[in-house]
Amino acid sequence: MLETSARLLRLLSLLQVRRDWPGADLAGRLGVDVRTVRRDVDKLRNLGYPVESTPGTAGGYRLGAGAEMPPLLLDDDEAVAVAVGLRTAAGGTVSGIEESSVRALAKLLQVMPSRLRHRVDALASATVAMPGYGPVVDAQLLAAIAGACRAHERLRFDYRAHDGTASRRDAEPHRLVHSGTRWYLVAWDTARADWRNFRVDRITLRPPHGPRFTPRQPPEQDVGRWASWEVAVGQYRHQARCTVRAPAHEVVTRTTPTSAVVEPIDELTCTLRAGSDSLDGLALHLALLGFPFTVHEPPELVEHVAALADRLRGAAPTTGGP
Repeated sequence: MLETSARLLRLLSLLQVRRDWPGADLAGRLGVDVRTVRRDVDKLRNLGYPVESTPGTAGGYRLGAGAEMPPLLLDDDEAVAVAVGLRTAAGGTVSGIEESSVRALAKLLQVMPSRLRHRVDALASATVAMPGYGPVVDAQLLAAIAGACRAHERLRFDYRAHDGTASRRDAEPHRLVHSGTRWYLVAWDTARADWRNFRVDRITLRPPHGPRFTPRQPPEQDVGRWASWEVAVGQYRHQARCTVRAPAHEVVTRTTPTSAVVEPIDELTCTLRAGSDSLDGLALHLALLGFPFTVHEPPELVEHVAALADRLRGAAPTTGGP
C-alpha cells in the first residue's frame, strides 16, 4: 500500500513537470510496466486529478484542467487564496520568491476550474496596489510564459525595443529571470539564431503557442548571471572593465543586477563591468560608486576618464593662494 501511494505521488509529480508524457516514458521513470501506469492513472482520476490520455503507439498522458480541484491538493477557498497570494508575490511585492511564485501559479492555473479562475480574476480586479518602482507585468502573462518554458513550446509575440522599434518574434523560451524590479525572458530567437534577453513588460503574446521544441543548451550554466550581463553590459556600445579597490560585497550594495556585474578578485578588490552608450554617463556612473577604481577597457573610456579628471582638477580652487 505504501509503495503504491508513493508511486502515485511520483506519477503526479512527473505529470506536473512536463506537459505530455508517453506511457512508456512514465513506465521507465517509475520502474513499472505500461499496464501498471494505466492503472495508476485511473487511480489518480478517481481521486479527482484530471489526467487526459491519447490512444495509439504515440499516445500518452497529460495533466489537464478538470471540473473540480483535485481533493488532495486544495479546496476551493484555499485554491483561490493561494492563487491570489501567488499573483501578489509574482508582482515582486514579496522579495526573493518571485520566480517560484510564477512556477507555482502556472501549475495551479493548469488544473483550476473556470469558476475559480473567475473568483481569482474578480479579486485581482478589485485590488489596487500602491505604486512601486519599475514596470508592472501581468501575472497571467508571466504564467503563460512560464507554462511555455515548462512545456517547451515556442512563443510568438510582438516586441517593443528600448528605442520604441517594434518587431515580431518567434522564440524558444528557456527561463524567466527577475532582477528585483523587472522581469526578463531568456529565449532562443529562431530568426536570429541566437540567445536573446527580452523584457517581459515589452512582450505582447500572439496565441496560440507554436510547436514543441527540443531544449537547447543554455548560453551559460548560470542563466541569471548571463541575463544580468546582457542587460547591464552586453547591449551597450561602450563596455567598461575596471578594478575597484573595495570588497565585492560592498560594491554590490551600490549597484543593481541591471547596472553592473561585480566579480570578486580577493577580499579587498573586485572586477566591475558596466555598459552605456555615453562615455560621460559611464564615467559618471563609475565615479559615483564612491570607491577608488582603475579603468582597463575600452581604450576610449580610459582616455575619457583621464581628460575628465584633468577638467575636474582644474575646476577645484587651489589652497594657500591669495
